[in-house]
Amino acid sequence: MFKSIKMAPDDPILGLSEIYDADERKNKINLGIGVYIDKLKNTPVLTSVKQAEEWLLKHEISKNYLSIEGLHSFNTATQYLLFGTDDNSIISKKRMRTVQAPGGTGALRIAAEFIVKNTNSKRIWISSPTWINHRNIFLAAGLKVYTYPYYNSVTNSLNFNELYSSLKDVNPNDVVLFHCCCHNPTGIDPNAEQWDILSELSAKKQWLPLFDLAYQGFSRGLQEDLEGLYIFCKKNSELIVCNSYSKNFGLYNERIGACTVITNNNKDAEHALSQLRVIIRGNYSNPPAHGASVVSLILNNKTLRSTWETELKNMRESINHMRKLFADTLQTNDKNRDFSFIERQCGMFSFMGLNENQVIRLRNQFGIYLVGAGRINLSGLSDDNINYVSNSIIKTLHTTA
Repeated sequence: MFKSIKMAPDDPILGLSEIYDADERKNKINLGIGVYIDKLKNTPVLTSVKQAEEWLLKHEISKNYLSIEGLHSFNTATQYLLFGTDDNSIISKKRMRTVQAPGGTGALRIAAEFIVKNTNSKRIWISSPTWINHRNIFLAAGLKVYTYPYYNSVTNSLNFNELYSSLKDVNPNDVVLFHCCCHNPTGIDPNAEQWDILSELSAKKQWLPLFDLAYQGFSRGLQEDLEGLYIFCKKNSELIVCNSYSKNFGLYNERIGACTVITNNNKDAEHALSQLRVIIRGNYSNPPAHGASVVSLILNNKTLRSTWETELKNMRESINHMRKLFADTLQTNDKNRDFSFIERQCGMFSFMGLNENQVIRLRNQFGIYLVGAGRINLSGLSDDNINYVSNSIIKTLHTTA
């Protein structure tokens, strides 16, 4: 039965790490995979996380299964992190339900299966470009995937006119995916006015908005990074939010995320939860406890939360510092090109719109590993390598097309 199985292609991101690990050059630099790297070139465990884990180690008394939807205190903490206080009608009127998920990826897959099995939506629209795995997730769940233009490679900015023009043709009941903040890979987000225009169009055309929130806190701040979501919620009573705690808590290998479905009323929300449970039960039965317990404890403890928010702020500021330094270094070494667009991007990545030949040359000749069309993990840059990376990029820009 297995003789006819063909070798699948390597994953564009995780497969790149395997090639990097096999590279024996000492000056190689991995700027591809999206994890935060500190000055010591480590992906650190946050102090707040360590303190929470120490408390859990001392006080944990059971390894019993969680419920199908996960740890209740985690799901509630997620709702308050997203929507604040009880003054928000989404919370006070009990219009949403949250389920714990194995990472943001798992949350998106749960949302996709929920949509396929319980709504009339059969098509989803994703930005071009977007995170590489989006297409895989939605196709696997049974949705037809379409794209809308997002990036203007000439001005290195949001291609809003074409984006809006394309989305005007999206049918009612279609799903439209938005990156809540820190768009991956471009680092370019709509502004408040543009979010409002898209929100009105969504309400008019009756789409189902789906927000992917993987980098909350990495652009401007925990609440500021939810600007687009809040604007949409004013005009759209039904939407889905999939968030990840991999980046802002540094819990990459704990695989902890959440899927939150927002409905018109409490009754609809309870019905939605029942169907989410069915999907989870038929997939992995119930989620693991550790990552959710860590996040829940930190978000519900004033001291731990304060420590975490300070650590998140420090990560954000470190990335922003490196973003400016990268732009300035490129500009200093090549005064004939304008690199100011890098400072206008946000989040963990810088996007340069390189072509495939340029990306391959950076890897083969200079040992610099990038994903896709030149998505650069800024935290992978350092005072030690930024000149080398900048000069390598400039040489590549001058000699390849």
